Amino acid sequence: MRLNEFTPGKTGTKKRKRIGRGPGSGWGTTAGRGQKGAGARKSASAGRAAFEGGQMPIQRRIPKRGFKSPFDKDTQIVNLKKIALIDAAVIDAKVLFDHGAVKKTDKPIKVLGYGSISKAVTLKVSSISENAKKAIEAAGGKVEII
Repeated sequence: MRLNEFTPGKTGTKKRKRIGRGPGSGWGTTAGRGQKGAGARKSASAGRAAFEGGQMPIQRRIPKRGFKSPFDKDTQIVNLKKIALIDAAVIDAKVLFDHGAVKKTDKPIKVLGYGSISKAVTLKVSSISENAKKAIEAAGGKVEII
């Protein structure tokens, strides 16, 4: 038996009421909505979005605070202090994830210059601060922006 071979049985289907199809149908003119009022309007069945029966809607009751920049990039921050603890010659998103320095490998990573580093490492990240870049290059390492 296939999905297209199923039948609903004797009482399985009922034709839907086709309202607003002329006066001969019995559901013409006002189409079962009555005269005027909120129930007669086109959006009455779903109601206005967030309409609470005349009570002040929650999105207007709650105070608005702060600012969300439309240009905000969801960047993960890693400091030199954490990079210095990792024992690897090449450090990329996967290595940082394995050592718990970042939570996701697909989001951009920025390295900041907090802390110090004394070993030479090759760093493959999305962006890096000037201080962090100078510190890594002073230690004999190099930075690759990916």
